[in-house]
Amino acid sequence: MDEKIDPPAADTPPDSKLTTTKQRWAREGKFLTGRVARPESERLPPGQHLVKDWPVLDLGIQPHIPLRVWKLDVFGAVENPLVWDWETFLAQPQTHLVTDIHCVTTWSRYDNGWDGVLTRDLLALVMPKEEASHVVLHSRDGYTTNMALEDFAAEDAMLVHSWQGEPLTREHGGPMRLLVPHLYFWKSAKWVQRIEFRTADERGFWEVRGYHNRADPWKEERYSDDE
Repeated sequence: MDEKIDPPAADTPPDSKLTTTKQRWAREGKFLTGRVARPESERLPPGQHLVKDWPVLDLGIQPHIPLRVWKLDVFGAVENPLVWDWETFLAQPQTHLVTDIHCVTTWSRYDNGWDGVLTRDLLALVMPKEEASHVVLHSRDGYTTNMALEDFAAEDAMLVHSWQGEPLTREHGGPMRLLVPHLYFWKSAKWVQRIEFRTADERGFWEVRGYHNRADPWKEERYSDDE
């Protein structure tokens, strides 16, 4: 019997309980802490608390993506667009990093071990054009998020396939997700299938629903009212 493959989601995912709740948080300014001034050398950003588990947050869709059909399409304002299958992705230079992660819902988790491909190694291949300024991530569940090219190109930003030495699980974005640990974790899109380089900014799913366009945890850039 052929393995069932989930079809690509619509461009705009349906509202879920999490979607509705987080939009309400944005309207009410929930989790704002008054921006207590702290040195950036401190490890825990303001308003955050530590957890030892890894909470699962999504739009109510966890797509099943068999490795034999997995594809990554990189396109837009680049000199060398590319499409990778899973074997090609794993054939790229692999890097191991340990980073902290910080979610806008106020939890942080220390010392996460990741394996994958540095975004800088991807950039070296696709060569963004001079006018490229932003990146939009398109996920299999219909989710999108945006960031400045310099954030995507951070030295610890990665396309990751493993966490703590094990393949990334489906609920956490497996088989591959983005990791941008210096921004709130909604920017680290799960189930990435397309990476679009743009010459102008375009806000993503949460960014048009009241969340901050940049999302720096150390500045508590949680909601668009802070911009």
